[in-house]
Amino acid sequence: MSIKWTDSREIGEALYDSYPDIDPKTVRFTDLHAWICGLEGFDDNPAASNEKILEAILLVWIDEYE
Repeated sequence: MSIKWTDSREIGEALYDSYPDIDPKTVRFTDLHAWICGLEGFDDNPAASNEKILEAILLVWIDEYE
């Protein structure tokens, strides 16, 4: 499965599964970006993200975490 920046739901859920002990409210965007790019199946241009995309992904992760 190929994951793109636009797949915020899938990315947020994958981050929750990959980092279950981390409170997503404490994650810096630089770390978030790196972790997303390192996800298995992530296949998009790392430079194609922006703050809006990262916020959308983070909100999904927070929702899963809570």
